[in-house]
Amino acid sequence: MKIYVDLVLILNFLFDLLLLFGVGVILRRQTELKRLLFGAIMGSVTILSMFIEMSSFTLFWVKIIISVLMVLIAFGYHDLKYTLKNLFYLYTSSILLGGFLYFLNLQCSYQHEGLIFYFHGLSVNVIVLFLMSPIIIYAYVRQGLELKNHYSNYYNIDIYLKNGEVIPVTAFLDTGNHLEDPYQKRPIILLNQSLVKLDYQIHPFVLVPYDALNYHGLLKCIVPEKIFIQGVGFRDHFLVGLSNEKIQIDGVDCILNSRLVEREEL
Repeated sequence: MKIYVDLVLILNFLFDLLLLFGVGVILRRQTELKRLLFGAIMGSVTILSMFIEMSSFTLFWVKIIISVLMVLIAFGYHDLKYTLKNLFYLYTSSILLGGFLYFLNLQCSYQHEGLIFYFHGLSVNVIVLFLMSPIIIYAYVRQGLELKNHYSNYYNIDIYLKNGEVIPVTAFLDTGNHLEDPYQKRPIILLNQSLVKLDYQIHPFVLVPYDALNYHGLLKCIVPEKIFIQGVGFRDHFLVGLSNEKIQIDGVDCILNSRLVEREEL
């Protein structure tokens, strides 16, 4: 049997790219195409295992390590929960895609050698498929609805600072966030302070009083140039509040103010 390594590598790369792209769309991850490409290239390394002698146990851990590297390259690292969720949906998408291709192969191939065997009457694979399909469809639809409700409030945004720097982040729209400065009534978004280099000569700041759960304080804010919210447009006349504590929402570094989404575009 002839194996065309170049063709196998290309197909594996395309499937890995499709899987990473699907994870990015489902979870609304802020990433670049080149990172997805590099992640898919890393995934193609598994093909080399065809030519290296190793035990099944070793091969299993090699594939686990490569899949972890794939999601780290494609989506970066924020925290363990963020990475594990990316990894979970990579495996879930892989199983769904693999199962779909297997089903097509089973139904459309008249002859096949390898994993698929035919019996008199219905194939065992078809019986299992019919028994499991309602459960798989129910679980997939339910999870999809939960994801839609949760991740519909995720936005990819670009914050333009006065010095020309652009900060791309994933933001969560908090409908309860009505923070504004009491003087010019500018809405305030919250951003992880670690993403901004605090040079007060470049980024002059203002202190805005706030109340939260019987706690009073002053929020340090910088005045940006504008913001671009994907699917909404450009906005200006707002403040960026710098949060010392990491925002405890999966993959999120910014909390949007609902007024910015509701306002008309520039």
